Amino acid sequence: MRILLLEDDALLAESLKEFLELEDFIVDLAINGEEVYELTFNNRYDLYILDINVPKDNGFEVLKHLKEAGDNTPTIYISALTDINSISKGFNLGAIDYIKKPFDPMELVVRIKNRFLQNSNEIEYKDIKYNIETKEIYKKDKLINLGEIQLAIFDKLIKNKNKIVLQEELIEYLDKQSSNALRVALSKLKNKLDLNIKNVRGKGYILEEI
Repeated sequence: MRILLLEDDALLAESLKEFLELEDFIVDLAINGEEVYELTFNNRYDLYILDINVPKDNGFEVLKHLKEAGDNTPTIYISALTDINSISKGFNLGAIDYIKKPFDPMELVVRIKNRFLQNSNEIEYKDIKYNIETKEIYKKDKLINLGEIQLAIFDKLIKNKNKIVLQEELIEYLDKQSSNALRVALSKLKNKLDLNIKNVRGKGYILEEI
């Protein structure tokens, strides 16, 4: 899980980064709003953790601009602003949580795990991340678009990776249902995403994870 942390207090930022990385999260740091825009332009994140009182666009402005750009990445605010107006503003902008400073870093970890990891909809395969709910495919953090048929075949294979999927099950997704047409479709899919799809003679196909 990749996290962007906006925090201008260098000591707190490094402490939170180290703590989150001990929990196997990948964390990128930003100290102001401009750095957030640069990082989000070049990378895809699973979660934003934003302080509010930071320079060059505060945390409220940052989330507002990201939302206006169509970025709906889940966001948690961490802030010393504890008044109800600030908390309400954070949620109204689309934040999923608001943690008041000072806080125990473990509280942040618990909230992240509770919201994202226990009911994960993401399947990883090599450098590919696939969201089974939205059916979005990211390869090296770049969104990949597949046609309806290729997406259906990919969905079936990755949900059953390392297991044999019967040829008959895959053929059902094709407009022209034949074993030759299936081989062509699989070859195109394999080349586009660099998939390790193997034919199991007389049975079907398997997406192997090496």
